[in-house]
Amino acid sequence: MTTLLHIDSSVLPGEASSSRSVADAFRKAWEEQHPEGRVIHRDLAADPVPHITAAAWSAGFTDPSERTPEQAAAFGERVRLMEELERADAVLIGAPMHNYSIPSTLKAWLDNVFLLGRTAGEAPSAQGTPVVVVASRGGSYAPGTPREGFEFVQNYLEVVLQGALGLDVEFIVPELTMAPSNPAMSELIPLYEVSRERAFRDATAKAKALAERLAA
Repeated sequence: MTTLLHIDSSVLPGEASSSRSVADAFRKAWEEQHPEGRVIHRDLAADPVPHITAAAWSAGFTDPSERTPEQAAAFGERVRLMEELERADAVLIGAPMHNYSIPSTLKAWLDNVFLLGRTAGEAPSAQGTPVVVVASRGGSYAPGTPREGFEFVQNYLEVVLQGALGLDVEFIVPELTMAPSNPAMSELIPLYEVSRERAFRDATAKAKALAERLAA
């Protein structure tokens, strides 16, 4: 039985969120390919994980026999999140751009699952696990655009997910999502619509391709 770990982090609900909508399209296509599979859904906006504390961080570098009760409890929560990642056959992450970076709730999740010597380092425990990230953004930060240098979502997640955790990362990037609601961007609505349609097509295609890859 295949397991998909689905993580949402947008503060917007349902169809109001581009990252949630596109991720849902991926998940639907995935479930059609894996009707007997399991989906673990973490909505970090509705149910955020704790931001990492000194006890949670230091416990990762302390012998279990020497951990304080506070460290043991905090590390237990981290282990639960790390095990979800390690046991997943694939991971789906909704990562909208909030003020040029990822939501703080997603950063908190990453801080919890990132542990040198286990999930990160020379032999990451989830190495090779395929990850699809829906990195939506209100404007465009593509190469050659005026705000190319403000892109700290895709660049950052490539470093952490792929470079440090050893995951196999692909991105779907719906952009210009503010065009329909921002009068100053009204002339960009056609480009937004093209980007949105492409994102939904990519979500379905990637879900099916990944299902075939895991079944091989």
